[in-house]
Amino acid sequence: MNTNFKTIDEYIALQHNDDKTVLEQLRQIIKKAAPNTEEVISYGMPAFKQNGVLVYFAAAKNHFGFYPTSKPIEIFAEKLKDYKCTKGAIQFPKNKKLPTSLITEIVKFRMKDDSDKFKLKSVKK
Repeated sequence: MNTNFKTIDEYIALQHNDDKTVLEQLRQIIKKAAPNTEEVISYGMPAFKQNGVLVYFAAAKNHFGFYPTSKPIEIFAEKLKDYKCTKGAIQFPKNKKLPTSLITEIVKFRMKDDSDKFKLKSVKK
């Protein structure tokens, strides 16, 4: 599959029809939780950026991947126990509804974490 997407719209448009609706839902959940962020494509995936990239997401064969970095996966481990997780990824099964409030919580956590890191870098300069 092509990985040279320029926009999230382009990425979603090129996915399987069944995946498009859920990818758009995931996009809107993130956008609502982080309204002042920039939509970007990074590593061939849709992503949302504040100072740095907050989260990535993508469609896979049997799940939707959500990539919030490793720290939220540790912090939210108890709430994520029903999902397959790796060090930096969460898999949302295609046959289940997206956990809107959990995704929102993770995105807001990432926004604060990213902002705190940016402030620390600014102070050190």
